[in-house]
Amino acid sequence: MNVALIIAVLLAVILAIWQTIQIQAIRRRVDAVPEDGNVIGMLQTLDARTNAIQAMLDQMQGRVESIEGRLPFAISHVGVVAYNAYGNITGNRSRSIALMNQLGDGLVISLLSSREETMFYTKEVRKGVGVEELSPEEMAAVDRAMGR
Repeated sequence: MNVALIIAVLLAVILAIWQTIQIQAIRRRVDAVPEDGNVIGMLQTLDARTNAIQAMLDQMQGRVESIEGRLPFAISHVGVVAYNAYGNITGNRSRSIALMNQLGDGLVISLLSSREETMFYTKEVRKGVGVEELSPEEMAAVDRAMGR
């Protein structure tokens, strides 16, 4: 799941809840005539508050559009493959982890674990294909990440 999309949705939900609370407060004030009888003054205050809320909504819209524009480049697909890199010595302790965006760009991190050491490798991926040759396990991690 895309983190930026989750954040955008949460911001939209919070904004909707906040607006609902504000509208309920405005309705309570409109329903009650002020004690001093200054309905015109109260309406002017409500108009100013409504304009302020509209300005905040306009600002939030720009921020949401900015986040949505960056979504294709955010890491949104992950694939993990566990395997035995050294035969029957250690079991399935080695891992290849693919971290990909919606465009199929990203990287593969491979951790080759033996009893004595762990080796760490990274390889770049563009459009679902390794810039360097990928091992079968690394390609399997990319395929899992991309849902292939």
